[in-house]
Formats: sequence, C-alpha cells, structure tokens
Amino acid sequence: SYHYYMFENLFNHVNVDPKKIHIPDGLAKDVEAFCKEYEEEIKKAGGIDLQILGIGRDGHIAFNEPGSSLASRTRLVALAEETIKDNARFFEKEEDVPRYAISMGVGTILEAKKILLLANGESKADAVAAFIEGPVTSQVTASALQLHPDVTVIIDEAAASKLKRKDYYRHVDKMYRMLEEKKSK
Repeated sequence: SYHYYMFENLFNHVNVDPKKIHIPDGLAKDVEAFCKEYEEEIKKAGGIDLQILGIGRDGHIAFNEPGSSLASRTRLVALAEETIKDNARFFEKEEDVPRYAISMGVGTILEAKKILLLANGESKADAVAAFIEGPVTSQVTASALQLHPDVTVIIDEAAASKLKRKDYYRHVDKMYRMLEEKKSK
C-alpha cells in the first residue's frame, strides 16, 4: 500500500511525530464518510503546513489522474492504466495492484501553506517540463501548482532534461541563494 511505501521510504528515516502524518486510509469501510472527515480534519488542524508530492509520468499529483478537476477534494479515484503499471513493481502479482485509491484532491493540495515536489529520473522529464512550462490544465494536474505562491521543486538533472529554460531556473536559484546568504550575515 501507499501507506507502507511512505513509512518504509520516508517516515521511518526522519524525525517526525507519527501523529502528524496523515495518509488517507485506503482500507476505510465508508469511503465517502472518510473523505469528508479527512477534509474536516485538515480544516480543524488549521490546514496543511507542508504538502510533499511526487509526480507521475503523466503529470499527475497524488492520485489526481489526467482529467481530474483542479478544484477536486479528497475522494475515491479510479487509477489510470499507466499508474497501475507504474505501481506494479511494488507488488508480487499484478492482480494485487490497486485499481482505486483515496486521494487528496488538487483543490485540497493547493490550500497547503507550502508545497514541495520531488522528481528524479528521465522518465519524469516530460511531466516536469509540462507542469513547469506548459499551460495550467487538468490533463497535467501538477500544472495547477503554477497557481500556488510557495512551491519548491527539487529535481535531478535527468528530470530537468526537457526544461527549455533550465539555465534561467539555475540562475534564479543562484540569485535567491545569494540573497539568503546576505540575510544570514
């Protein structure tokens, strides 16, 4: 499950209070009630401070597949064939790969105070270029992040390989680092 994956690959390796980790429960009995309660809990907590995201090869974030509403909320989603194939590596048998997931919606994600998106590898290069340099569209749900005021993107050279303005982005990053150095002196 995604819950298992996140603990094995992130949360078990960092100093984070488990009470502050809120991954949707893919085994919820009443999915509709769970999704509504999940949204209410986010509001009660004062919102999400930091939303950490990856990006799918087709430009999806969370499990908001191409065509998902950019105003969507937490809900049950049917996974695209590409996502099912990409996730098959985490399971012994293909029939064990989930066909559905509970996902935070794009609208929910955009309400986070800060967003961090991580991507690596050449297989993500088209998606990274589309979400950063392409138009905002439901066909690349990550493109909605262009509308957020505080997004940090951390990618390797391979994931950045199809960006048309990567030299400019490096320059901007360098300028901001210089400003930060001056502030800290």
